[in-house]
Amino acid sequence: MLMTKLKAIPFSALFGLTVIAMVALVGLFAPWLAPYGETAIVGEQYEPWSPEFVFGTDNLGRDMLSRLIYGARNTVGLALFTTTIAFSIGSLLGILSALKGSWFDLLMSRLIDVLMAVPPLILALMLLAIVGPSMSNMVAVIALIYIAPVFRLARAAAQNVVQLEYVEAARLRGEGTWWLIRHEILPNITTTLVAEFGLRFCFVFLFIAALSFLGLGIQPPTADWGSMVKENATLITFGDITPLLPAGAIALLAVSVNFVVDWMLHQSSGLKD
Repeated sequence: MLMTKLKAIPFSALFGLTVIAMVALVGLFAPWLAPYGETAIVGEQYEPWSPEFVFGTDNLGRDMLSRLIYGARNTVGLALFTTTIAFSIGSLLGILSALKGSWFDLLMSRLIDVLMAVPPLILALMLLAIVGPSMSNMVAVIALIYIAPVFRLARAAAQNVVQLEYVEAARLRGEGTWWLIRHEILPNITTTLVAEFGLRFCFVFLFIAALSFLGLGIQPPTADWGSMVKENATLITFGDITPLLPAGAIALLAVSVNFVVDWMLHQSSGLKD
């Protein structure tokens, strides 16, 4: 049965699921998989690849392989946490806005329009310059920025449902707001929201990596794929591909998540290959 289901999954989605599972396992078991500590200085600066240091060392003499492994936990884990916050708040407000309508819908829509009027990176840089580049501040700022697109999609999806007869019948029966959300609206837009969660995770993941590269994201000495690219960028001028390792990890995970999201959207659409 399991083999039959696996054969029905296209190669691209299977590849994406495999990469996501591997990154998740690496992040969960980082302390046992990494040969050295996350911040331990174990050699000289920029040591070449060798049996002792598989991917060499970074600008401070820390093992690159260990930093990559811990980076999976820090970068991906933080992106998942931030996405969950933004998605939970944005989708709940979007559904409530579609369900309540009237002044609440108008007020929320105008607030979201104001939030989306400023380009995300400029808004993040401005807010982080005000509150300071700590990890908690970065999570709060990115979650605030990505509440807006999640709100708009959840509101649009919920509006297609709240107009249907069975929702109106539930209202006439006297069902409350939370009952309508749990039993009538959410079950009918879950697939759309799950696919949006995957896409939003990619955006947040890349956003955190970009902020870390600029020095406003995850702060040293915490291992992070974005900051690792910046710290070792000078090696590119000497023909060393070490800085491309964290950059490749970022690209690989982003592409893999998109493969899985595309497959999920195709499945939910009901289209045949």
